[in-house]
Amino acid sequence: MAVKIKRVYEKPKKSDGMRILIDRLWPRGLTKQRAKIDLWLKDIAPSAALRQWFGHDPAKWPEFKKRYLKELKSDQEAIKQIKERVKKGTVTLVYGAKDTEHNDAVVLKDYFK
Repeated sequence: MAVKIKRVYEKPKKSDGMRILIDRLWPRGLTKQRAKIDLWLKDIAPSAALRQWFGHDPAKWPEFKKRYLKELKSDQEAIKQIKERVKKGTVTLVYGAKDTEHNDAVVLKDYFK
């Protein structure tokens, strides 16, 4: 499976394949044309409560991953959609977070390994 991750603010490339936005909220200051998103899976994003609790605090990262994986188990439909796309080619999970090491895309990429 070819699953990549990339910030939505980085320039889209052909090598991205299908670009799937995995954030619950649309990225601030970005037009749909510039983002070049093929699919927006809001439901795969962490719950609002989990996202607020985490607050991108690296100290909470191990617990965030554990809680987010638990949430993913209850939303198999979104997981299934990504798996179907990956069978057809490269998929890039696109996210808006500034922290490139501690975000939901990192967890999802590991999930699909």
